Amino acid sequence: MMFLFEDESFSFEALRAAGFANYGGADLGEILTTVRAIPEGDEAAWHREWKATATRVEALGRASLAAGREVSAREALLRASNYFRTAEFYRRDDPKNDPEVAELSERSRDTFVTAAGLFDFGFEQIEIPYEDTTLPGYLYTVDDKPRPTVIYNSGYDSTLEESYFAVAGAALARGHNVLAFDGPGQGAALRKQGLVFRPDWEAVVTPVIDFALTRPEVAPDRIALFGYSLGGYLVARAAAFDQRPAAIILDDGIFDFYAAMKNSLPPFLTRWIEESRDDAAIPVLAMLRAFNTQVRWAMRNGVWAMGVDNDAELAREFRRYTLDGVADRITSATLVLDAENDQFLKGQPEKVAAALVNAPTTLVTLREAEGAGEHCHMGAMSRAHQVIFDWLDSAVA
Repeated sequence: MMFLFEDESFSFEALRAAGFANYGGADLGEILTTVRAIPEGDEAAWHREWKATATRVEALGRASLAAGREVSAREALLRASNYFRTAEFYRRDDPKNDPEVAELSERSRDTFVTAAGLFDFGFEQIEIPYEDTTLPGYLYTVDDKPRPTVIYNSGYDSTLEESYFAVAGAALARGHNVLAFDGPGQGAALRKQGLVFRPDWEAVVTPVIDFALTRPEVAPDRIALFGYSLGGYLVARAAAFDQRPAAIILDDGIFDFYAAMKNSLPPFLTRWIEESRDDAAIPVLAMLRAFNTQVRWAMRNGVWAMGVDNDAELAREFRRYTLDGVADRITSATLVLDAENDQFLKGQPEKVAAALVNAPTTLVTLREAEGAGEHCHMGAMSRAHQVIFDWLDSAVA
């Protein structure tokens, strides 16, 4: 489904921003007004126009807040948070040293936290002990009673602030709490602490579950792990080594991250990468980056978030992100979601479902015909949440 752009990456990211309107993260008019000023594939214009919209909407929210109009403030600041995140998305030339990455990320967090504090549900910023530091998180609670709780694990480029749109808004409406966190390579853990991804994600999720079990609002026998995008690999990997979750949700399923990437490259290039012929591979990868927005963004983001030095090293690093040899250790009830037209993970959900031989597994493919065929079912959040929570309420009664 192409949405407002012919450039595949711009189309998807515009759909992502617009799709969060379900939970107050966008207004369609603001989306349309913003994108009409952005030429195809123009990353500088993308940054400029989304930042301008975000800044304007934030000012509206701050004015309402100063006047004591909390509902208007909450609505505007929630949208501004999403727009600041969107403005930052393609700033990947030198993200570690780019002041715009720092500013836009901070403004996205600040507007979101201010907005969330104006909702009727419980909201708390938390710090989760992890190795010799902590991971930032948000705890969304229905009330102070022990309730089923979804632990939200985001993906390759997600931020903690997306957690409300991706799952928390839907969960709270159905009586579930949500504990969301930024792990290594994600959001503030990457931007502020310099923590990069690691494939042994059980080292991340186990302390998160430990923390969850200290909270009286969390029913210990009704914890579900929700993996969003790359999180579909991460939580599955964690569940292979930590069987405490009653259920896991993979949105969408990933068996082998390298295989998903490999499908987008010519065979000769993957052979050079695998043979460590970097002198030949890196120039070709640079050419692909120059002419393809999606490839350019994915490689630049990955070099940063994975903590590697170049595109060839990044591709080899992806090979460590596989469920091969561990999938049969997963025993939790599992929902594997598939998107009919997934541009990133085609075929991966079926491989995960087939590999979960010791877990009660449900595979659901959401279709283009119902508007839910894109990666993570962007643009069809209500339909995806209906599937997720109807299944969860049955699987973890």
